Amino acid sequence: MAVRSHRFAGPADLHLHSNHSDGTEAPGEVVRQAHAHGIRTLALTDHDRTTGWDEAGAAATALGMTFLPGMELSAKHEWRSVHVLGYLFDPVHAGLAAETERIRGDRIGRAERIVRSIGRDYDLHWEDVVAQTTPDATVGRPHIADALVARGIVRDRTEAFDGILHPREGYYEPHYAPDPLTAVRLITEAGGVAIIAHPVTAGRDRMMPVPFIERLIDAGLGGFEIDHRENTAAGKQTLRRIAADHDLIVTGSSDYHGSGKPNVPGENTTSDEMVARLIERATGSSPRYP
Repeated sequence: MAVRSHRFAGPADLHLHSNHSDGTEAPGEVVRQAHAHGIRTLALTDHDRTTGWDEAGAAATALGMTFLPGMELSAKHEWRSVHVLGYLFDPVHAGLAAETERIRGDRIGRAERIVRSIGRDYDLHWEDVVAQTTPDATVGRPHIADALVARGIVRDRTEAFDGILHPREGYYEPHYAPDPLTAVRLITEAGGVAIIAHPVTAGRDRMMPVPFIERLIDAGLGGFEIDHRENTAAGKQTLRRIAADHDLIVTGSSDYHGSGKPNVPGENTTSDEMVARLIERATGSSPRYP
């Protein structure tokens, strides 16, 4: 097989978050951390927004890295929370932009409702949560967790999510999210490539039924993020079979959040072949090369 020449260099990590969503570092610092861990191609995939692209892209090219614009779009199938990674789409596509604005707006209302409920039992106020965000951030439960830490109510995000923010505690509130078919369709219509993030996470019956996954493939799904620390071994095997049968793109990523999670840049990576396929398939925006 002939070896293709690429303008980018590996290793590639295609799932990282900044403080424009629920990460703890600015986009440029996320890029610098990825570079320090040996990554040479990366994607910033903040939740439901693209505001970190310019800073991350400038930092990446300055370090001789390739930057792929991305986003993690919230979706919901039945009771399952499904995250759809979108790469190299048009950020001003009307349909996709309207959907992300609706998701972000509902997240704020949801966060306010959660804080009001918690505030009946703990010394927590909305201002405490706002203090943990940046102006461009998509406010969510991680920021509530950080506020709980800042108030000394819990020690860290893990304790917050295992305790007060766990659904069993009664403070949980649902938020709006489109179904995955809509998410895949919008990303595809915007010229992007849709990849299901961590589709087979441990401890929960999280995998979508195979017939529904096949509907997503028919709707334009590009592939799966299989190499991720939260995916089960059995789930990975199932998805690799589906990906092989349908010639889908398979990615691996860290899902880095700074100090918000223990994940480390480069702990899982995507092969050069799969990165090249992703770039070749997309038409909505272009990689930023050094």
